[in-house]
Amino acid sequence: MTGNANAVIETLNRQFLMDYPSEAVEALELFDHQESSRLLSNQPTSLITNILEILSPDIAASIFSYFPNSVIQAVLTEANPNLMTNLLGKFEEEQRNGFLSLVDSAIQNDFKTMMSYSEDSAGRLMDTRSHVFRESMSVRQCLKRLRQLKFKPTQTLFLVNDQNKLVSRAEMQDLALAESMQELNELAQPLKAFVSPTDPKEEVVSKMDEFKISNLPVVDLSGVLVGVVRHDALVKAVEEEATVDIQTMFGASKDERALSKPMFAVKKRLPWLQINLLTAFLAASVVGLFETTIAKYTALAVLLPVVAGQSGNTGAQALAVTMRGLALKEISIRQWKAVVFKEMWVGFLNGIAVALTTSAGVYFWSHSTGLAMVIGISMVISMVLAGLAGASVPIVLTRLGQDPATASSIVLTTVTDVAGFFSFLGIATMLSHLL
Repeated sequence: MTGNANAVIETLNRQFLMDYPSEAVEALELFDHQESSRLLSNQPTSLITNILEILSPDIAASIFSYFPNSVIQAVLTEANPNLMTNLLGKFEEEQRNGFLSLVDSAIQNDFKTMMSYSEDSAGRLMDTRSHVFRESMSVRQCLKRLRQLKFKPTQTLFLVNDQNKLVSRAEMQDLALAESMQELNELAQPLKAFVSPTDPKEEVVSKMDEFKISNLPVVDLSGVLVGVVRHDALVKAVEEEATVDIQTMFGASKDERALSKPMFAVKKRLPWLQINLLTAFLAASVVGLFETTIAKYTALAVLLPVVAGQSGNTGAQALAVTMRGLALKEISIRQWKAVVFKEMWVGFLNGIAVALTTSAGVYFWSHSTGLAMVIGISMVISMVLAGLAGASVPIVLTRLGQDPATASSIVLTTVTDVAGFFSFLGIATMLSHLL
């Protein structure tokens, strides 16, 4: 009776994991990781790999570490190499080598080769489960081999010559309509594009977008096919990079997830919060320089956030556009002058428009021509400086070899606050006789 009950529970768990993977992952991430591992270990390998792909990377690695050796071996053998390379990267070298010792030498070498490439390279994005077919092979022979393959190509077959060098491609739809005795070279089409394992992710994105292809071959220096970058892997990588950029812009770690443990989040965020506190004191010290002016004209204190807020928004817009341009290769750091001057010009024109509106509002509020003039002039100056900062921060970080997303908003906020406060209070001090 107990055995039947366990079988029913296992079947229900499997059905839930298959039909509602997102909800299942939410539940698994809240369970004890050892218990989650025990539950998944009884599932088919394909289902395990699907769940591991959806789980937060740090939690997926923890659950994976509790799997029995037989399950680890099956997952490493059958799962997408990209997924497993990223997951193995979460472990120390000794533990990682222990996992790899469970699979045959060919799979070990594939993983070690992929992990030797930089994270933003084609080598880390490629799927090594790629197959080649000789140009001299007949359609019948090709179809017979395709039926025998465990992992089958989806749209494109890559063709090689007698030296195993990649020379052309054939589409599955052409293969389906061809005569059985036709040779593949009769169906062959030129390669649209290819990359090397060391080419950056941006190059991969550029070529797949330019040539409208869903499978991009990766070849070594000898012209031998070593893997294929597939469209779904690229989309996932770009999405992950985008979400990472959002987090790192605001000083959160790229490793943190929504359900990460509180102490992990504190450890990752606190250093940037301390830095942000120091920059806040820097902005406050600028206000302190004009303490006498503020004490004399209290209306200035009311209007300070208006100037700072507008300059902050202007800088954020310039930052977003510049970072997008760098990410999509629309611009390079050699074009910094054009980008910076464009954003300064945009800041100037927007500043004039906003200054006119603000000055009118301040005049009707205070009936002071001098105060309206002060905020109008300072608004233009602060927005020009904000445009300069928003364009410069990511370019400077890129030039220094740093990720332009790394806490760039914290740097920008400091610059725009200081520029806004200094311009507003400085102009107010200079024109104090008009207030």
